[in-house]
Amino acid sequence: MSGAHPTDPLAEGFEAQRDRLRAVAHRMLGSHADAEDAVQEAWLRLSRQDAAAIDNLAGWLTTVVGRISLDTLRARRARPEVSYDDRLPSLVVTADDGPAPEDAAALADSVGLALLVVLESLAPAERLAFVLHDLFRVPFDEIARILGRSTAAAKMLASRARRKVQATEPPAAAAGEQRRVIDAFLAAARHGDFEGLLRVLDPEVRLTVDTPGGRVVTLGATRVAEGARLSAGAAARGRAVLVDGRPGIVSWRADGDPLSVIAFTVVGDRIVDIRVVVDPARLASMNLPEPQ
Repeated sequence: MSGAHPTDPLAEGFEAQRDRLRAVAHRMLGSHADAEDAVQEAWLRLSRQDAAAIDNLAGWLTTVVGRISLDTLRARRARPEVSYDDRLPSLVVTADDGPAPEDAAALADSVGLALLVVLESLAPAERLAFVLHDLFRVPFDEIARILGRSTAAAKMLASRARRKVQATEPPAAAAGEQRRVIDAFLAAARHGDFEGLLRVLDPEVRLTVDTPGGRVVTLGATRVAEGARLSAGAAARGRAVLVDGRPGIVSWRADGDPLSVIAFTVVGDRIVDIRVVVDPARLASMNLPEPQ
C-alpha cells in the first residue's frame, strides 16, 4: 500500500481488511493479479475519502471491491479474449482410473479451481450475488446497493447462481454422468450432428484454446458446436483423464509426443466450459500419464 502512514487510522483499518478483501476479489475474479489490482484500487479510493463520512469501513470497502470486480467482469464479457490469465496456472492431469495417493493433495488443491471454473459460467451479477452472500455472508441489502437492484432481485440472482453451482457434483460421485455427457458431445461432433451438440452444450458455453500464439476464446453453443469437429478427431484417439479433477482427454501424436489436453466442466447435463491445450510448451510442462 503506497503512500499510507503507518499510524494513519484509515490505513490501519484498511490493512486489517486487506486479506478479506483480497479473498473476496479473488473469488469474484479468479485471478490473483486482478484481485490485487482491485484491492489497490479500493485503497486509492479510500485515501480520497473523508474518514468521518464512513460509518462502517468493512462494509464500505466490501462495496467498493464488489463494484470494481463487477466492472472487471463486465469488461471481460465485452473482451473475452483477454479474460483468462492466471485462473488455471497449472493443470493437474491424472489417469481417470482413480488418483494415486500422491495425487490426492494436488487434486484437493484443485477444488478451488473447479469452483472458479463454475463461477466463470455465471453472469457477472449472479457471480457477485453468490460470492458475496454465500461465501462471505454479505447481507442482500448491501449486495442490492452494489448491483443497483432491489433486495429481492439480489436474492433471486444468488438463488439462480446457487442452483448452477450445486448442480456441479464432486468429480468422483458424478463421473459416470459427466462422461455420458462428454461421450454424447464427442459422438455428435464425429457425426456432424449439430442438433446433438446443442443438446449437450450450455447456451453460454465457453471454449478456451491455448495455442502457441496465445489464447483463443469462443463463447456460445452455436459457435462452439460449429468448431467442435476440430477437436473430435484427436479426442477420439485419446485417453480419458482427470484434469484438475474434471473429466478430460489427453491425446498423442504418432511419434508419442502429446497432441492435446481437453478438460470439460459439466453442470447438470450440459457442458459449460471446455479447455483445450495444444501449445507444445504448455503440454511439455505437464506431468501427463503414458499413452495406453
